[in-house]
Amino acid sequence: MRKGIHPEYREVVFRDAASGNTYKTRSTMSSQQTIEWSDGKTYPLVVVDISAASHPFWTGNQRVLDTAGRVERFRQRYGGRERPQGK
Repeated sequence: MRKGIHPEYREVVFRDAASGNTYKTRSTMSSQQTIEWSDGKTYPLVVVDISAASHPFWTGNQRVLDTAGRVERFRQRYGGRERPQGK
């Protein structure tokens, strides 16, 4: 490997913004925020929007979409129109 072209690979803590869970792993991500981990050391903190702790696929919690409301709005907007003949 050539020296000076690769980003620093170090231990980083990721925090899931949705669930609050934290994970310490190695990464090249950089951050201005830091956190003190249970081992007493301070690590860069990267906040992510979603992780396996909060993703519906992994948690089994699915969001219920208001499809009935969407269908009703579609019918109100376009339902009263007549279809052209021959199409």
